[in-house]
Amino acid sequence: MKLSEFIALSEEEKRAFVLQQGVAVAKRQLPGYLVFLYQLSYFYVETYCCQQTKEILEYRTIYSTKHLKPYLESIPIDHLLNT
Repeated sequence: MKLSEFIALSEEEKRAFVLQQGVAVAKRQLPGYLVFLYQLSYFYVETYCCQQTKEILEYRTIYSTKHLKPYLESIPIDHLLNT
């Protein structure tokens, strides 16, 4: 699926597609939200979930790796540098 096709989906279709076709690769926490990062064929999708209800409130697409910085910064690599 192309990014433009995903954007045109309804919220329920996005949910089904992400959960069936996406690979969960990371998670981060923001005030009031749990944000899950899913990798799809040609892009990534962040799902913003309410911490209290666990309901997905928003989908954000990521098509450039520069937007993955919040996730990459949380990966510990110290053990790779000290060898």
